[in-house]
Amino acid sequence: MRFFLPVLSLLLSAAAIAEPLTAPDVAARTWLLVDHSSGQTLAENEADARIEPASLTKLMTAYLTFGALKQGAIKGDQEIQVSEKAWKAPGSRMFIEPRKPVTIDQLVHGMIVQSGNDACVALAEAIAGTEEAFVQRMNLEARRLGLAATHYTNTTGLPDPQHYTTARDLARLVQALIRDFPDYYPIYSQKEFTYNGITQPNRNRLLWLDPTVDGVKTGHTESAGFCLIASGKRGPRRLISVVLGADSDNLRAQESQRLLNYGFLNFDSVRLYAKDQPISQLRVFKGSDSTVPAGFLDDFVLSLPRGMSDRLKAELVSRQPLLAPVQKGQEIATLKLSLDEGGEMKPYGEYPVVALEAVPVAGIFGRAWDSLMLWFQ
Repeated sequence: MRFFLPVLSLLLSAAAIAEPLTAPDVAARTWLLVDHSSGQTLAENEADARIEPASLTKLMTAYLTFGALKQGAIKGDQEIQVSEKAWKAPGSRMFIEPRKPVTIDQLVHGMIVQSGNDACVALAEAIAGTEEAFVQRMNLEARRLGLAATHYTNTTGLPDPQHYTTARDLARLVQALIRDFPDYYPIYSQKEFTYNGITQPNRNRLLWLDPTVDGVKTGHTESAGFCLIASGKRGPRRLISVVLGADSDNLRAQESQRLLNYGFLNFDSVRLYAKDQPISQLRVFKGSDSTVPAGFLDDFVLSLPRGMSDRLKAELVSRQPLLAPVQKGQEIATLKLSLDEGGEMKPYGEYPVVALEAVPVAGIFGRAWDSLMLWFQ
């Protein structure tokens, strides 16, 4: 069943139809720009191409570590002994030592700020016993988060033919990290960290160049090139840029800055529907109530090209027949948006709409009546 809806809460004034936006030509193998709140893609190039993630792998290592901290499986002030494997981890290091206990909190900072491979191995062993067991958890978590094009073989990002991901999966992972662990995310904005008398700077140059950037992670190997995922927040809006396979450290920062600026300057954040605002009442069969309010459990916010706000059309496609019981938060419809570009309606996105209230099953007579109604339909 289809309903054409007014877009009720547009915040922008009407304007002349804007010309279609042209994304910047980014000097990298693959790149992506997304709106954090909505998950919208604002610009992309080869975002689903398989790539080597290098140290961007540590985003998943951190995600699982934050989860273990939040669940109390490990504690920040907990001291652990450093294994020989962690001590000898190749690549970038925070310089932990076998005879010097180190805390989980120090390892987390060493992993994030200093990009220490040794810290990643030590954390994996503290949480799962071995790095191999931890990697199994990484792959399970990737499946849970919907990162279907991602597979891990280590915690650090060292090259391996079976260690891969995509720009789109990386953006989804960063969205989940910021959303699920807001208390730990500020570590990504820390500009330097000192351990064992050695101070190392954060490799994300944008932390010094753009005060609105507060993360997130760099990566580099000879085969992967120079990579940077950056996130910036200007006012209420947060954007995430993914630049993979640039030719230099300077270029990955420069191109990431260009992408973020493009998104902030050419798009506006628009609240289409408020949290818990019913956008329609949908028919429910065999329920204690005959209808259920449909909407969003959080403010539904989109990024729209500037000057195009009054050209947005909304259509609600419900899943009928909808049978009780219906749970609050259950997906019951799809909101289809289209944008008028020069008189031509073009699809802009599809978004799940959920039940705002629960509808239990009706009694025997109510169910029998609705069964009869369904038979006639």
